[in-house]
Amino acid sequence: MSILGWMLSQWSTLPYPDQNCNGRTIIITGGNSGLGLEAARHFVRLNAAKVILACRSVKRGDDAKRDIEASEKRNGVIEVWQLNLGSFQSVKDFAARAAKLERLDVLLNSASILVHDWVIVEGHETMVTVNVISTFLLTILLLPTLSRTAARHNVAPHVTIVSSNGAFMASFPERSADNVFSMLKINKNFTDRYNITKLLQLMLMRKLAAASDGDDGASGNNQGQHRRRIIINALHPGLCRTQLFRRSFWPLSWAVWLAFALFGRSPEMGSRTLLVAACAGSETHGRWMTDCKTQDWPLVVERDESNRVMDKVWGELAEILEGIEPGVREYSFYLPVDPHQHCEYDDYYSYQGEIALKRWMTDYPYYAKFSPD
Repeated sequence: MSILGWMLSQWSTLPYPDQNCNGRTIIITGGNSGLGLEAARHFVRLNAAKVILACRSVKRGDDAKRDIEASEKRNGVIEVWQLNLGSFQSVKDFAARAAKLERLDVLLNSASILVHDWVIVEGHETMVTVNVISTFLLTILLLPTLSRTAARHNVAPHVTIVSSNGAFMASFPERSADNVFSMLKINKNFTDRYNITKLLQLMLMRKLAAASDGDDGASGNNQGQHRRRIIINALHPGLCRTQLFRRSFWPLSWAVWLAFALFGRSPEMGSRTLLVAACAGSETHGRWMTDCKTQDWPLVVERDESNRVMDKVWGELAEILEGIEPGVREYSFYLPVDPHQHCEYDDYYSYQGEIALKRWMTDYPYYAKFSPD
């Protein structure tokens, strides 16, 4: 996109959300501020049955809850659950709690951080841990809950990742390393680190979407008849006036202030992109969205070299997740071919990474397997 095109995009008015969210249960990571907060406000306005704000600080989450209830005049919809993406145990505890939900229609991965201090958290640099590893750990642990919702309620749940077009500006020299995640522990170039985490989000989202289609580890015959039941996509919300850059130093802090003043979208305007992606149709599955529309992938993602890198980081992520949750490499679940067919899911998930289905797929000859490898 040209500079003029980007400016016009930033100044454009995006469609006001009017989706039907009746009865839906939504989880929003980072739901206490910025885009996540405004997306939660829209979901409450659009009659979602339950909106869960997944926040590191319960106090700030409670403040956000009161703010939304005051503006939308709806009580009893929002719940605040603690989630610290800097702790793998916190992610596992959250997923265990979410598995008890009667349904889960949307997992909106809105939480990300941008820092300029070198800190190792859970064995990896902070941004890599929060933006990439924990985000996908949470997503994969919640797949059975999303699958159960699809089967029981004949709906297509969504996994939506809030990424950034900064991904396409990443120099990403680590791509040529024997082990990308290991090299990211060594290279302390913070100018590129945030963009790299956003690029990794997109690469891993594409691999997860392909796996959900049975293109990676699929089982069964006649896979072409498989009807998609979970929609997985990602989006760029545009440059928005949020707190993401609050830790920036001079002169970046000054440049950000100027860009916000001239071109920045309000958090509410930016949140509209989240609503569209989280309620979009199957045409967005495995796709990237900007300004509420699907976009072609740039060469940085499409070229053959990038496909090899995607395969590599997907395999590395599987190894990392296996170390966090033993058995997750074999993590799989099954979906009916026909959306009008249903499975009985009892004791479908245990928290040692095992799946136990009391009754599964005995009547369904075709099924797809979801797995990190």
